[in-house]
Amino acid sequence: MPDYTSCYVNADGIKTHYLESGNRNRPPVVLIHGGGAGADAMGNWRHVMPQLAQDFYIVAPDMVGFGKTEKPCTDGYRYSQSARNDHLASFIKALGLNTPALVGNSMGGATALGVAMAHPEMVGKLVLMGSAGLNSEITEELKPIIYYDFTRDGMRRLIKALTGSRFIITDDLVDFRYKMSIDPDTRRAYEKVMACIREDGGLAYKEDDIARVKTPTLVVNGKQDLVVPLKNAYRFLELLDNSWGYFIPHCGHWAMIEAADDFTHITRAFLLSEGGV
Repeated sequence: MPDYTSCYVNADGIKTHYLESGNRNRPPVVLIHGGGAGADAMGNWRHVMPQLAQDFYIVAPDMVGFGKTEKPCTDGYRYSQSARNDHLASFIKALGLNTPALVGNSMGGATALGVAMAHPEMVGKLVLMGSAGLNSEITEELKPIIYYDFTRDGMRRLIKALTGSRFIITDDLVDFRYKMSIDPDTRRAYEKVMACIREDGGLAYKEDDIARVKTPTLVVNGKQDLVVPLKNAYRFLELLDNSWGYFIPHCGHWAMIEAADDFTHITRAFLLSEGGV
């Protein structure tokens, strides 16, 4: 990692932790991590931030309920997708970011897309990488994530479900995410996040709402992604008028980790271009 700063900001009344890197005078890019157990900004984006920070001002928040961000515990707070969308929009406003690009993985992609749907004037470009938003059922591939059991073996099963056949699952990675996941407040929040997903039958928007998004969008998917299969990526391309697609061989759901150089190269090219890639 290059120099980066660990910061906090009040976003929608929630004390929100984020990492920042790069020159503040450069175009802003917000990196939004996924929703698997033990996820946070550092774990998801540590391979990507050093490269993107050469050209952009990078901020990477811990989503509400994850990492070091506050985890609301009142009975009235529901860890829904709309709550994540509202939190991210408030985060962008709190930092005073001017039409940032939003780069989201999985649940983070659904959150980036949700902000673009509700506040198109706030978003410059979108990168949807293995993005949720069309997941309308709980598939077998999702069960190690949705029904994570807070054991080391369960974490290994979760990581295996999220990665391609060539990815080597190390004990260090399992231990890192496992330890993150069993923090009492984090565990309680994760259980509520997954309960909402089960109650809602997945993480899906209405296709008509997605089709109204005109923000220039890069859709990135691993060809071995079982959590968000290629058919979902193709459907995003059909629905989003101003979209480009990039598909990575031998890669699962974690392109930012499994194929960090490849993902960063295409993302930088897209974000620096006047039009698309």
